[in-house]
Amino acid sequence: MVTYTQTTSPEVIEITPDVPALGSVIWLHGLGSNGRDFASIVPQLNLPDSLPLRFIFPNAAFKNITVNNGMRMRAWFDIDSMQQLERRIDLIGIAESIKLVNNLIENEKSKNIPAEKIVIGGFSQGAVIALATGLSYISPLAGIIALSGFLPNADQVIENRSQANTTIPIFLAHGTEDDIVPYELGKTVAVALEQNNLPVAWHSYAMPHSVCEQEIQDISAWLVKQIRETYGEQI
Repeated sequence: MVTYTQTTSPEVIEITPDVPALGSVIWLHGLGSNGRDFASIVPQLNLPDSLPLRFIFPNAAFKNITVNNGMRMRAWFDIDSMQQLERRIDLIGIAESIKLVNNLIENEKSKNIPAEKIVIGGFSQGAVIALATGLSYISPLAGIIALSGFLPNADQVIENRSQANTTIPIFLAHGTEDDIVPYELGKTVAVALEQNNLPVAWHSYAMPHSVCEQEIQDISAWLVKQIRETYGEQI
């Protein structure tokens, strides 16, 4: 039976199997949260022992968030207003966060995990960065998981995506009762991706701005499928 060890630093939580990992998942938290928010999801995924993965849960930097009266909290980018959420956006902050995730990818590659075995995932703000990073990364990745999120300048981001990731698999999910990031924003991203021939696995759940048990099960099945497909008949 594979067991996992957790190490924690001010910047990141890493959960590592006691056998050589076959891939990595870099998972980005939402606004005002931190890497611990999703670390507990690893045992809930109930991954098979035949597919041990590393999990990386980084902490975003502290930022003054305009929409929250300048309150300082962990965030991947500033939000000016919840109105037209996908348009009035901090493009500089997004670019800085993409660079941070790119560095995390390089760190995984230094541990002998190639880019094509790495999944970028995120929730809410983290989903924005997961999509933006995955679509722009210069080498093929295993996939993107974007939960309860949106994508600023979606048409431009998709049109300018890296040639290496023109067909990257994407797990996209949203709660139909989400009153923070409206369901319509998530669905709009799904349609835009599908119209550009990206393989999207779209899921909706009767839930608010959160994650539910069925969603975790669906993520697990998708994750196993994507990583295994990168190995072909080898595992």
